[in-house]
Amino acid sequence: MGKRTRIINDPSELVPLLKTFEHQKHKQVYDALSNMWMSEKQLEEYIGDDVTSSINILKKGGLIESQWQMPEPGKKPEKEYHSAYSKVQSNFQCSLDDLSDIITLAFQPYEEIKDTLEELEEMVKQGNNSLNNLARSLNKSPLYLRSLARRSDKLSVMGQRLRVKEDTK
Repeated sequence: MGKRTRIINDPSELVPLLKTFEHQKHKQVYDALSNMWMSEKQLEEYIGDDVTSSINILKKGGLIESQWQMPEPGKKPEKEYHSAYSKVQSNFQCSLDDLSDIITLAFQPYEEIKDTLEELEEMVKQGNNSLNNLARSLNKSPLYLRSLARRSDKLSVMGQRLRVKEDTK
């Protein structure tokens, strides 16, 4: 396992990290990738279940890295994954209200945030990608919207802007 440290400077970056370890399967995938490079197929054989959602969550949290596996002659190459970090360090300051919103948002069921998330995704698709403009339109704080975007499979945070991801896998 790598000895690199994941540094968190933005409190909204806690959302994907907390989501990662919310489910036992995600933790099993992370643990397996801590020991060796594995393809999605190898992970599914090892875990005994579909790991696509776990890989997506780990990618969203920036916890895994990927590379192309050299195939046997005549076969297609596959991506293989490995954990990128073994430690975490946080360096941010926010109000307890904001922190409670972030933690609540991380653990809320998707159905409870679905409407707001879909509205946010639609506004970004229409070209409104400034966090300040979106915050005014939705009557939410920019930190809340950054955290919400980190829950989305379709959005990515780019400084003070949100954008629609090109690939969602």
